[in-house]
Amino acid sequence: MPTDTPTDADWLRRFPELDALDAATRTRLLRESTLATMAAGDRAYLEGALARGYVLRLEGTTRVQKTSASGREVVLYRVGPGETCVLTTSCLLGRTPFPAEGVAESAVREAVVPPGLFHELMESSEPFRRFVIANYGDLLGELILLLDEMMFLRLDIRLAQLLLDAAGGAPVLERTHQQLALELGSAREAISRVLKEFERKAWIRLGRNRIELLDAAALTALARQR
Repeated sequence: MPTDTPTDADWLRRFPELDALDAATRTRLLRESTLATMAAGDRAYLEGALARGYVLRLEGTTRVQKTSASGREVVLYRVGPGETCVLTTSCLLGRTPFPAEGVAESAVREAVVPPGLFHELMESSEPFRRFVIANYGDLLGELILLLDEMMFLRLDIRLAQLLLDAAGGAPVLERTHQQLALELGSAREAISRVLKEFERKAWIRLGRNRIELLDAAALTALARQR
């Protein structure tokens, strides 16, 4: 485990923007917040539930996804170490239930500021308020960009970029067609058609739950057409 991993007493170090907090506020955050853990596959929250507090992620990743009435799932965004959750913030500010669900993709550790303290500090602490609003604005902007891509970018361009990003330079990517469809908010059948076309062009080779990238340069050229 890295030596800079926060302990129960110093998790605020993961968020340097909060260094401007006065000593009393820092003490309250450390004393009244709780440290929560989740295993991969656990639900961080369910659609329709109320936020249990303001989340500051220390370790691990969760994905936030929306499921339609027909059962189609769309990944909206992910929350990783050093980040907060835009939906949690929105639901706390508006005192509204979650419109989507969160799922842990790995072991997760996070600090949770209780709702009462969150609202109190939003009113009384300018550094805390500035931190919350800045993070909320950044994450909301990323979510809008995602929706823009989903509406206006061709599926083949988006899929080429996803393959490159998910592979991370490796020659083989382990993903099912359904997992790719979930990532892009598309139907599995549509993803399969595009993958078959990529394979016909000898850009990739399809296997069971795996995709071998044969021509990353061609995929990169396609992705750059966005």
